[in-house]
Amino acid sequence: MVILGIDPGVAIVGYGVVECVSGNFRCLEYGCITTPAHTLLEDRLSEIYDGMTELIARHRPDCMSIEELFFNNNQKTAVDVAQARGVILLAANKARLPIYEYTPLQVKSAVVGYGRAEKQQVMYMVRQYLHMKETPKPDDAADAIAIAICHGSSAMHRY
Repeated sequence: MVILGIDPGVAIVGYGVVECVSGNFRCLEYGCITTPAHTLLEDRLSEIYDGMTELIARHRPDCMSIEELFFNNNQKTAVDVAQARGVILLAANKARLPIYEYTPLQVKSAVVGYGRAEKQQVMYMVRQYLHMKETPKPDDAADAIAIAICHGSSAMHRY
């Protein structure tokens, strides 16, 4: 199973393409879709959509896992991220990808075994799962890989 993990954002959308076979994980690609600051939101959303459709076409994943929104105190940021998340979901839906959503707590529990784990613990376990020499950078990409691993682990327990 090839899983496209997504850490949604407006300035940076982290992604990780992970293959999961019999509980073994292998990273196929990771990175970020970035949009320039001081650009109209609608232009940024268009860039995110185009980047997602290109990524989906290149890897043809079996599904997409995405982090649910975590609302902080900045409502403007939350609304913008929700809109970015919407175009990400649209790109996946247009490609007929099944979409699975996970909270940060679920991701940390699946990857570390503890829902209140620190970011460094999650990054360490991502490296361990994928047998990497270094932690993927930036954090958004590493988070996206963790979201993909979360779904791979969850899917194994469902079937």
